[in-house]
Amino acid sequence: MVIIPAGGSGSRFGGPVPKQFSLLDGVPLLHHTLRIFDAHPRIFKIYPVLSALPEDLGLAWPFSSTRVQPLACAGPTRAQTVLNALQSLQSLHPPDTWVLVHDAARPCLSRAALDRLIQTLQDDPVGGLLAIPLSDTLKRQNDHDCVATTLDRTGLWAAQTPQMFRLGSLLEALRAHPAATDESSALEGMGLEPRLVMGEITNLKVTWPADLILAQAILEVCHAHRSGI
Repeated sequence: MVIIPAGGSGSRFGGPVPKQFSLLDGVPLLHHTLRIFDAHPRIFKIYPVLSALPEDLGLAWPFSSTRVQPLACAGPTRAQTVLNALQSLQSLHPPDTWVLVHDAARPCLSRAALDRLIQTLQDDPVGGLLAIPLSDTLKRQNDHDCVATTLDRTGLWAAQTPQMFRLGSLLEALRAHPAATDESSALEGMGLEPRLVMGEITNLKVTWPADLILAQAILEVCHAHRSGI
């Protein structure tokens, strides 16, 4: 199953509606993200987690599918949102159920990357996440907005989503580490070692308004590739 935290206000993004309801190619950003998973034959349930049901937010629900079931239990942080969702779902799904957690604002996840994650981790005892090795030189800032030092990027990866773990272990980890910034770090806090699975640079997270332009370009290129144009 898939959990998509979608309860944020998108304060850095700005705009008249929450970021996940901003239009991308004429439809809400969240629509594109939901469509990725709804089109996959191995995904049986998709739970976008909102602060309230769309009708209560005065927004039109962007997607219609029997596999998509919105939950209105988002918390103040990503970790709390995912934890709330897991707690509400634990009676419906066995603890060994694989859970994929994906950012609502990553609309360009490819089928190839999703397949690679599922196939790599399906027999893994812990689980893991999509990520890409860092290629840029990293600088640490000092108090005067100057460079304090240059960091060694050897072995450093940028985490992406989806992140894929068993329901029971993820629930335990998030309860123990409520300040975790992603699911992997919660599992790491339990002494476990999530597996790194090669992601893609096109798996963009929309953070700023300009990112919508990049996302649009990525989606257009992917559509042209699938169409053989």
